[in-house]
Amino acid sequence: MKTIRLSFFLIFNASVLLAQQPSSVTIKDSLTTISLEEVLLTGIRAKDDIPVTFTNVSRQDLAPRNLGQDIPILLNYLPGVVTTSDAGAGVGYTGIRVRGSDATRVNVTINGIPYNDSESQGTFWVNLPDFASSVETIQLQRGVGTSTNGSAAFGASLNLETDAVQNEAFASLSSSIGSFNTLKNTLQFSSGELNNSFTFSGRLSQINSDGYIDRASSDLDAYFFQGTFEDESTLIKALVFGGQEVTYQAYWGIDAATLKINRTYNTAGEIYDENGNRTAFYDNEVDNYNQEHYQFHWNERLNSNWNFTLGLNYTHGRGFYEQYNDLWYDQNIEFSGATSYDYLQLNPLSVGDITVSSSENISQKWLDNDFYVATLGFNFNTGSTILSFGGLYSRYVGDHFGDLIWGQSLGDVNPRHRFYENQGIKKEGNFFAKGTKTISVGLTAFVDLQLRSIAYQVSGEVAGPALFSVDDEFLFFNPKAGLTYQVASRQKLYFSYAKAQREPNRTDYENGKPQPEKLDDFELGWRINTSKIQAQANIYWMEYKDQLVLTGAIDEVGSPIRQNVGKSRRFGVELELKMKLLPNWMWQPNLALSRNQNLDFYFKRDGVLEKLGKTQLAYSPNLVGGSAFMYVPSTRFQIGLLSKYVGKQYMGNIDSENSTLEAYFVNDLNAVFTWKPNKWVSEIQWSFLINNIFDKRYESNGYFYTYDDSWSTPGQVTTIEGAGYYPQAGINFITGLMIKF
Repeated sequence: MKTIRLSFFLIFNASVLLAQQPSSVTIKDSLTTISLEEVLLTGIRAKDDIPVTFTNVSRQDLAPRNLGQDIPILLNYLPGVVTTSDAGAGVGYTGIRVRGSDATRVNVTINGIPYNDSESQGTFWVNLPDFASSVETIQLQRGVGTSTNGSAAFGASLNLETDAVQNEAFASLSSSIGSFNTLKNTLQFSSGELNNSFTFSGRLSQINSDGYIDRASSDLDAYFFQGTFEDESTLIKALVFGGQEVTYQAYWGIDAATLKINRTYNTAGEIYDENGNRTAFYDNEVDNYNQEHYQFHWNERLNSNWNFTLGLNYTHGRGFYEQYNDLWYDQNIEFSGATSYDYLQLNPLSVGDITVSSSENISQKWLDNDFYVATLGFNFNTGSTILSFGGLYSRYVGDHFGDLIWGQSLGDVNPRHRFYENQGIKKEGNFFAKGTKTISVGLTAFVDLQLRSIAYQVSGEVAGPALFSVDDEFLFFNPKAGLTYQVASRQKLYFSYAKAQREPNRTDYENGKPQPEKLDDFELGWRINTSKIQAQANIYWMEYKDQLVLTGAIDEVGSPIRQNVGKSRRFGVELELKMKLLPNWMWQPNLALSRNQNLDFYFKRDGVLEKLGKTQLAYSPNLVGGSAFMYVPSTRFQIGLLSKYVGKQYMGNIDSENSTLEAYFVNDLNAVFTWKPNKWVSEIQWSFLINNIFDKRYESNGYFYTYDDSWSTPGQVTTIEGAGYYPQAGINFITGLMIKF
């Protein structure tokens, strides 16, 4: 980070000096500028004439609540969205679900570059702290959507566009402070336009929080730098961004009994004596990871109808999670074997007449990965006909290994003894062709075709030890088609069909022999957009085959365990509204009603296989609602009440009441004051956010598991159920001050 900060100050000072130099001024065609910016996202963004269900979020929408919490938390109030935080306060590890689909099914792109981890398919926002401060726009597409890069979307697509070209020079300082010792500091700058073509901009951020949950601290650093060149026909962007996170682990949750008496208890790092008495907590039970992104984008207008885009990306990540493996806990409670010499690939140790075969120890499990991406697209536009085609190639190499860094009774063991090592390699190539065509007055047809090829290989050992090998190849054809009809001025109807197919992830392979999953998605919707009201209503029908559903269980690192379930279905209605109630009052409600079912589910209970038939899909509430009441009396002040309701949901697929997450209704209060003092200080903004103003006790996430007890009663099998919960913070606040020069 010291090198990064030095680079920042050098760039900043150089930019200021250059900005002070006299230069001629020319006025650019604003339509050209906008068009070139939009070219970056032509292949993945939806517009009103495309039959896709979507919601747009701008920088201005994010700003009032952008005080340090992660992007999923900032998107919490969108239709069909459910978010959670391991630490309970929105800083650190956070998650998002859309239409009941978890983050592995939400296809995330940054400037058209896939962000989902290639192996796990998840998105880890903790690796990009304060990234919302460098986001220009976000589009959330629900359903299969129209994304053409990255893994197929089974729940939603989340497309992020980073900072647009800033023609005016500025610098800003932002600081936020809040509950749980939360502190955020951000420095941003832009050089403004230099020599009519060049701009430089950047950001440095630091976020610290103790978390609501005990010891669930976060120590986060981030940076973002961008250089652009622009003229009438060319836009080139070069970006460097990333972050370093050190987060105390809080992914184990707590059981129901502990939830009643000590909501903030964290089991991570527990140390016990030989009698089972807890004596301390290990102070470095942390996740420590650094991720660096390098992007290059070239957009070129060839003539009035044609343009092309080239995107290149390299991402490097390296880090570990450290864990104290307690001997008593492992042998009496967890039974993971992490303290055994066999697990650690060590020979038993003889001490006199005693043979030692287990030991308390501290291990680090590492991931060192590289991700390469190249995208190319061509776009043709005549007004009535719009065509886009191109492709993507990516290569991921991930080295997984475990190091033993300390042991109580290990004898003569080499420093940093490596007890497992494997490598995952994933290659992907896809080609897409899509277009819209005006068929007649008010009627537009849409076609989107994608051919996607994946090769995934893993070889080596995983912790245990156990050999782990994968060698799979997939070829998927994912077509989409639909119609949009303008029924009246500013009103449109749309219908679409989309097919999506996707490969299993690494955890799926570690827990069985998974099959690829398939989805048929039908969307019927209506949009209205006037000066007084903006509304969207849609019905969706999603038919799955071999869906990899969440079982509710998690593995030793907190990753969800999934299984193929044959046929399953999601059917629902989504309503979204934005309207002026009075001249200074705005209301933005949304509602998502759904049925989410396994259609033919089987479960083995007490040693007997039972046909349960239709059961509720895990983590899929039937009712999700959101609302924002905003009072904006002037450009200097606004205040809003934000509300979120999430209905009852099951954490497993067997409709067990022991797997229930109860419904919850939470409300936040958000206020913003803005001043524009003079030419030296162009803007001062004070933001205040009170989360959960009614101090609601609730749990937004958890896990559920079963196991068969065959030892308590000889000859009898009894299925035991268990659950864990992730409590979220009660009333808490964050306040921030931004000064812009």
